Amino acid sequence: MKVHLLGLLLGLVSLAGCAAAVAPSYRDERVTIASSANFDASRYVGLWYEVARYPNPFQSACAGAIAEYGLSDTPGTLTVRNTCLDATGQPTTQIVGTATDAGLGRLSVRLRGVPVAAPYWVLWVDESYRTAVVGAPNGRVGWILNRDPEIPDDRLAAAREVLDFNGYDLSQLQRSVTP
Repeated sequence: MKVHLLGLLLGLVSLAGCAAAVAPSYRDERVTIASSANFDASRYVGLWYEVARYPNPFQSACAGAIAEYGLSDTPGTLTVRNTCLDATGQPTTQIVGTATDAGLGRLSVRLRGVPVAAPYWVLWVDESYRTAVVGAPNGRVGWILNRDPEIPDDRLAAAREVLDFNGYDLSQLQRSVTP
């Protein structure tokens, strides 16, 4: 599979601070954003389905996405594989890279072929590591991820509350296609 927009999203999100045309901010930046202080990267390892996201130019050709995190030989680093899905939930493209621990639920993601690392903040993950909310301080990206393609209503509601608490505009959140 060739490198595509989903992977570029994480790499280019840090460029968003330099180029306002990359994507609008979906977050009121006057609201303090908080990453998960008790985040455990080893429990985050595995497959995650994108349940919902904020629109961004880097995923414009993706109707959904799958992210897979693995253990790396380098301490404090995870491997990353992001796969773009088409409207039928079939994989189309993917990109690989690494996510380095930047402290307190914050990762710095570097994807192959992307010149800069991007901030990837885990804002919340439920106690059993089944659902996660991810964003960035500039508010130009945000995702709700789940271990299964279908998310229970209670965890979806909790994830939406986390986005709202962190200043995200819930009216702009879009459901994703899952396999």
